[in-house]
Amino acid sequence: MKRVPQKASSLLSAYFELTKPSITFLILISTALGYYLADDGISDYWKFLFTLIGSCLVSSGAGSLNHFAEMESDWLMERTKQRPLPTGILEPDHARLFGLSLTFIGSGILYFCVNPLTSILALLTTLLYLFVYTPLKKKTWLNTSIGAVPGAIPPLGGWAASKGSLDPEAWILFAILFLWQHPHFYAIALMYKDDYAKANLKMLPVLEPDGRRTNRQILWHSILLIPVSLVPFYIQILGTVYFYGALILGLAYLTSGFLLIKNFSMENARSLLQMSVIYLPALFFVILMDKIL
Repeated sequence: MKRVPQKASSLLSAYFELTKPSITFLILISTALGYYLADDGISDYWKFLFTLIGSCLVSSGAGSLNHFAEMESDWLMERTKQRPLPTGILEPDHARLFGLSLTFIGSGILYFCVNPLTSILALLTTLLYLFVYTPLKKKTWLNTSIGAVPGAIPPLGGWAASKGSLDPEAWILFAILFLWQHPHFYAIALMYKDDYAKANLKMLPVLEPDGRRTNRQILWHSILLIPVSLVPFYIQILGTVYFYGALILGLAYLTSGFLLIKNFSMENARSLLQMSVIYLPALFFVILMDKIL
């Protein structure tokens, strides 16, 4: 069964929903990952805290502005029609002001309390998310791959916050996040393709009846993720604990994708989605264990 969306029960919960907390959580995980690896730990806890606070606010602001930008599409889809703007719990102008305020406050914290590069990366992520990815959802199925670019920037922001620059190693984290997103979002698109079709969103599962291209996208991104995720071991950023942990996580992710491809069902699509959500926090945990042990 698909999750039945619930209408926000109060103004506070409505504003909280605008921030897209689950996405913000994953962004904070990937930002912390970049910071931790760049610094080989955390030497300046205040700067780390300001990095997370600023990133949280910018991400929450971008999520709120995305609610504003997609309120018409949200109204057409069962999955999203109970969101604060389609239901009228919040006024669109209030959501826009809320999003802009969070974005500017968060970017200001990053600029003045961390460094300008981190602030620029956060704003770049927001701009690409709102003005490139979001409109492309109605134009081309490639929106998923293009949208994966801003989705992969947060670990670069964490790295830049720690070191004030972007070293070549930081782009490995970018590549991991870029590849990880494809099975994640294709699982969602498969689960809600009828909804996406109602809103005229050009997701790949909507455009092809047999699902073969969607399956290929899931499979090859899952396969590529395994060797790319092992690069930190081979360039000696991380050790043996990370190698085996990342390998097991990558194989589990690939297995979830393969099961969905072999036998499409809502349950298998949900399993792939759940595995994708587990992957990032688990990878961060493996990195911590590698450093400790």
